[in-house]
Amino acid sequence: METPREITFLQAAAVLISTIIGVGVLSLPVIAVKAVDTGAPLLTFIGTMIALFSLGILAALGKRFPRKSIIHYSEDILGVWIGRVGSVAIIFFFAVLSALTAREFGEVVVTAVLRNTPLEVTVIVMLALAAISCRNDLSTFSYIHLFYLPFILAPGLLIVALSLQNAELINLQPIAPVHKGHWFYGSLTIATLFQGSFIVTMIIPSMRHPARTSIACVLAIIVSGGLYLLIVIASVAIFGAEETKMLIWPTLELARMTSLPANVLERLDILFLAVWVTAVFTTLFSTYYFTIHSLSNLLRLRDHKMFSLFLLPIVFVLAMVPQNVMDTYRFILTIGLYGLIITIGYPAVLLIIAILRKKREDQHDREHAQKTP
Repeated sequence: METPREITFLQAAAVLISTIIGVGVLSLPVIAVKAVDTGAPLLTFIGTMIALFSLGILAALGKRFPRKSIIHYSEDILGVWIGRVGSVAIIFFFAVLSALTAREFGEVVVTAVLRNTPLEVTVIVMLALAAISCRNDLSTFSYIHLFYLPFILAPGLLIVALSLQNAELINLQPIAPVHKGHWFYGSLTIATLFQGSFIVTMIIPSMRHPARTSIACVLAIIVSGGLYLLIVIASVAIFGAEETKMLIWPTLELARMTSLPANVLERLDILFLAVWVTAVFTTLFSTYYFTIHSLSNLLRLRDHKMFSLFLLPIVFVLAMVPQNVMDTYRFILTIGLYGLIITIGYPAVLLIIAILRKKREDQHDREHAQKTP
C-alpha cells in the first residue's frame, strides 16, 4: 500500500529544523572552543557544511526512490540481507541516540532546576511523553513539529540578540587560529549535532512534492545552522575562549546574564529552559519516532504504534548506562562520531552503488513486475 502524500514542503523543513535544534544547544560552544579556541565560529560553520553535504546525499537518494524509505531502498540497492543488516544498524543507532538525548536532558534538569528529583524520574517522564506522542501518524507528527517551531526559534533568536549587547569583538580574534587546534575532529563533532536530520529519509515518501526535498534541506540547515553559529559567536564574544572552556553549559550561562530592556525580565534563563525543554522534546520525538517507524518498515508491518511502548524500557535502560554527567558526554561524543559512519558513510555508499548499478525506483519496479508471474 502506497504511503499517503500529506506532508508539505514547509512541514518537512519544520521537522528538520526542530529535530536538529535540540539538547546539544547547551554544550555546543564549549565543544567548539575546546577544539579550536577562538576559531569556534568558523568550526561551527564547517560542521554545518558537512551536515549540508550529508543531507544532500539523503536528498539525492530520496529523488531516486521517492516512494520508499531508506529501510526499503537499501534492500533494492544492496540486496535483501545486506540491506537489512544496514537497517538494523540504523535502528539501533537511533534507539541509542534517543536514550542519550533523554539522559542529557535529565542531567541538565536535575543539576540546574530540580535538584532533589531523581535522575531516573526526569528521564522516564520525557521518554514516556515521546513514546505516547509517537502513536500518531506521520501527518500529525509533522503538524506537531510545525506548531512548536516558532516557540523554539523566536525566543532563541531573541536571547542571542539581546546577549550580543555585551559582546567584545576582540574575544573573537583570531578568527582562524590554524596553528593549533583539532579542526578535523572538531568539525566532525559539530556535524554530529545535525544527525537527527537523517529523519528526512522517513518523511520523503510522504511528501507531496519529493522533488523539493533539496530546498527543504537547505532551508533547514540555514535556519538551524545559523542559530547554532549565532550561539557560538555570542558565547565566545561575551565569555572569551578560555572562560567558555570552564563552563559545562555556556548557552545557559548566556541566558542567565541576559535581561530584557527596562528590566522587564532580569534573567532569561527560565525562558530559555522552557524553550530548551520544547527543543529537546521535538528532537527526542523525532529520533524515537524514526526508530519505531523504521522497525515497523523492516518487519513489513502497516502500523508502528505497537512499538511505541514496547521499546520504552529498552531505551530507558540504555539511557541509564552512563555513570555520571561527564560519562554521559563521553558516550555522546563517542557514539556521535561513530554514528557518522551510519548517517553519512552508509548513505554515500548507497548512492554510489545506486548510480553505478543505475538503480531507480521505477526501474526496480519494472524488474520486479517482470519477475512476478
